[in-house]
Amino acid sequence: MLSTMAKPKKRIINLSYIFFTLFLLQCKLLDVFAILDPVDFLALQAIRKSLEDMPGSNFFASWDFTSDPCNFAGVYCEGDKVISLNLGDPRAGSPGLTGRLDPAIGKLSSLAELSIVPGRIIGQLPQSLSQLKNLRFLAISRNFVSGGIPETLGQLRGLKTLDLSYNQLTGDIPRTIGTLPELSNVILCHNKLSGSVPPFLSQTLTRLDLKHNDLSGSLSPDALPPSMQYLSLSWNRLTGPVDRLLNRLDQLNYLDLSMNQFNGNIPSRIFSYPITNLQLQRNSFTGPVQPGDQVTITIVDLSYNRLSGQISPMFSSVQNLYLNNNRFTGQVPGSFVDRLLAASIQTLYLQHNYLTGIEINPAAMIPLSSSLCLQYNCMVPPVQTPCPLKAGKQKTRPAAQCNEWRG
Repeated sequence: MLSTMAKPKKRIINLSYIFFTLFLLQCKLLDVFAILDPVDFLALQAIRKSLEDMPGSNFFASWDFTSDPCNFAGVYCEGDKVISLNLGDPRAGSPGLTGRLDPAIGKLSSLAELSIVPGRIIGQLPQSLSQLKNLRFLAISRNFVSGGIPETLGQLRGLKTLDLSYNQLTGDIPRTIGTLPELSNVILCHNKLSGSVPPFLSQTLTRLDLKHNDLSGSLSPDALPPSMQYLSLSWNRLTGPVDRLLNRLDQLNYLDLSMNQFNGNIPSRIFSYPITNLQLQRNSFTGPVQPGDQVTITIVDLSYNRLSGQISPMFSSVQNLYLNNNRFTGQVPGSFVDRLLAASIQTLYLQHNYLTGIEINPAAMIPLSSSLCLQYNCMVPPVQTPCPLKAGKQKTRPAAQCNEWRG
């Protein structure tokens, strides 16, 4: 009787032990998964050894490898993997980092975002960046990174933003960059890049900033997608016509092609785009410029080109208009005078053309908020207004030049 009573008790004890063992095992497994992947841990250690805080920065103060790296400043994890690495104090004006970017960065296999604040990072971009197959955002700007842009970055097929601006990069822009299908922002301005601008195939590209480089060659009509909203190519040595290309980019809200050697006509269609700032100065554009409707762009700078014909009254609605140093002829439309006296025009620069007249009362008071310059045309300016120093001291163009132009 007693022996039969003991058996159920023994079975209960055994089951309890099994459940407790399973519970402990589960807790242990959870604890293991809370620890950073060893590969990522070692990669962070290598990155830390190759970089230092600049004086006044204490970004790395929290990088104590006896604690959880996922709690380090700038490190963001998902599970046991690093998914985002933002190196340096992001606050404006904070000192950055110095040193080099260690190739071990390529071991962070789940990394989707990599950024480094302005500082004194030197050396070349590691080829191992191409191993970051999940990378969506790469921003290393305002440092002293040199060498070329790795062609292997073209393997980052999910990359959306590439910002390597304000460095000392040299060589070509790899054509592989242009093949990335998800690109939306490419910012490579203020470097020493040379060669041609590769075609960009991404149909989601909205921003391309390549200003202040040494790029040359021409742009094909299909070099950029219609999705473009911001395009800056100023301060390069680019040549050739752009009218067919610009006719396709009807989503532009900012366009700066200044300080190049572009030629050909300026398509009238671009003046109807949702642009707020149009910078085409200091090129070799030719021909007349005839917008189809009143231009609502706030700033239009077409100065220092070879534009000719009469000035269209459609430009009288522009607040800041720079048409100086061209070959415009004829009378200045009366609508300009009306809007100038009403202070609707802030800047109207017409100096250094071949204009023959403007209907304005010599006693008219130009509003203090407005600037008008008429120097060095084929007329005596009816009103005396202050002009920029570059306009020179001569009030009118020599008669011989005016007669030659008319002839």
